[in-house]
Amino acid sequence: MIPDAVALSELETDALTEIVNIGVSRAASNLRKMVGAQVHLSVPAIEVVTQRRAARLIGEREIAELVAVRQDFDGPFCGRALLIFPESNSLELVRAVTGDALSAQEVLDIEGEALAETGNVILNSCLATMANMLQRSLSMTIPEVLRGDGAKLFDVWEGSPSDGLVLFLYIDFAIRERDIRGYIAMLMDLPSLNALKLLLDEFIVRVVGTDG
Repeated sequence: MIPDAVALSELETDALTEIVNIGVSRAASNLRKMVGAQVHLSVPAIEVVTQRRAARLIGEREIAELVAVRQDFDGPFCGRALLIFPESNSLELVRAVTGDALSAQEVLDIEGEALAETGNVILNSCLATMANMLQRSLSMTIPEVLRGDGAKLFDVWEGSPSDGLVLFLYIDFAIRERDIRGYIAMLMDLPSLNALKLLLDEFIVRVVGTDG
């Protein structure tokens, strides 16, 4: 059961969906420039769920090991952003980013660095757009590459209960002409969710007005 105090209203959900859509569109544009192929991103699903549920949402779709680029963000709201794909896709993404110019061994050698750089570009595009539209700024940590299943990837803040509530933004992406698919997820805890709700309400007043 989601407490009413942290549940997003329909108007807040619509506003956040619009903001995230713009962010992922910019991320897709930047990724398209990197790989030279069309990038498709789905309309995001936005839910307040438990961390266990967030892990299951990925686990229901992907049974293989996962690779993720993780960046924590801090500011008026804070949390964790993840760019996630099946492990089998990670080398193909590196090949796409490097224009298929490297040998198999060279791809392996630079995999971590290339994934971190790609994740940094995509996640920064999303978060910077969100922050700008909410008229705030965020700082982000250096990207880190993780491997494991959904339970490991979503075992977030140390000391935080694994059944704690988080805001889960779930976005599918795929690269045309490449066997690459993945997900973007952003996790925020309850204090950050409350802060985000206030910023969304300010955004709605700016865009719609008090009578909207």
